[in-house]
Amino acid sequence: MSTTTTTTISKSNVGVYTNPAHDLWIAESKPTLEEVKKGEGLKDGEVTIAIKSTGICGSDVHFWHAGRIGPMIVEDTHILGHESAGVILAVHPSVTSLKPGDRVAIEPNIICGQCEPCLTGRYNGCEKVEFLSTPPFHGLLRRYVNHPAVWCHKIGDMSYENGSMLEPLSVALAGMERSGVRLGDPVLICGAGPIGLVTLLCCNAAGAEPMVITDIDEGRLKFAKELVPRARLYKVERGVTPEQASEDIIKLGGNVKPSVALECTGVESSIASAIWSVKFGGKVFVIGVGKSEMSIPFMRLSTQEIDLQFQYRYSNTWPRAIRLVESGVIDLKRLVTHRFDIEDAVKAFGTAADPKTGAIKVQIQSEVDI
Repeated sequence: MSTTTTTTISKSNVGVYTNPAHDLWIAESKPTLEEVKKGEGLKDGEVTIAIKSTGICGSDVHFWHAGRIGPMIVEDTHILGHESAGVILAVHPSVTSLKPGDRVAIEPNIICGQCEPCLTGRYNGCEKVEFLSTPPFHGLLRRYVNHPAVWCHKIGDMSYENGSMLEPLSVALAGMERSGVRLGDPVLICGAGPIGLVTLLCCNAAGAEPMVITDIDEGRLKFAKELVPRARLYKVERGVTPEQASEDIIKLGGNVKPSVALECTGVESSIASAIWSVKFGGKVFVIGVGKSEMSIPFMRLSTQEIDLQFQYRYSNTWPRAIRLVESGVIDLKRLVTHRFDIEDAVKAFGTAADPKTGAIKVQIQSEVDI
């Protein structure tokens, strides 16, 4: 039997689904309410979590609208969401690290633990990874979820909202570590969406200077300035070539070329602008995801000895992210602009997908009676 304190819950489990026809709807999901109340269906090492807060990621919107990201294709009914935090409802008898009532943030992957990336500590490259919300593995936008305890990180009295934001913070932390941004480095951040803004917060905390951030949206750049007042803003105008944009970016940085560009859009022209902007021997570190194939200024990279690096998710970031948020070094609260109940998830996705709403991070919350 599983240890459980869930006898009082009464709301059925629902999930937020999409499909190859790009529909979006809410429907019954597993584990069922009865299974949760009885603590049934847990595998060795698993716990049941009541999901309290989930952020909508750009990838969720992309799977809904486009039905794919590169080779990852929505081929059946599919539950979205991978930025979540909640409270433990039940634990399998084999679990000793968690107990019912513990508040946790969920690292949304399940790895094999046997392939070379796993054995060398870079489990984001696991050859058999089950990354929740990436087809065919259902995501976390549900009321209740079963998940391995090892990937549930205690957050103490941290808000569930901040707990869910540890996932995008983990993306930024992985980028900071592998790009090697140091105190006093001039940096360029391409894109003022949620990942770009969290990256800006990290660069600010790391003491990068100057920091130039770009976007096509004036509102997002204004938000970036309010978030980090010493950020320097560059609005990307249509028709401006990457070379021209780089000249303006360098001037904006006081004629100091960036040593590192953190590219958070995955857009071809933005990557090209970053390549044209950085100094000799600099680095363009691509965090964003984009189309399967694109053209880049190869000879600019070659003649300037510019390193072009890429990132795929993250590994070993959650403990660090928790410390940064708990201590106040990184403040994520202002990034959340809209909140919806899970019953209004379709409206929440519409808000997240519409640039006119001014949404930065949209949170879907689930109140369960515990």
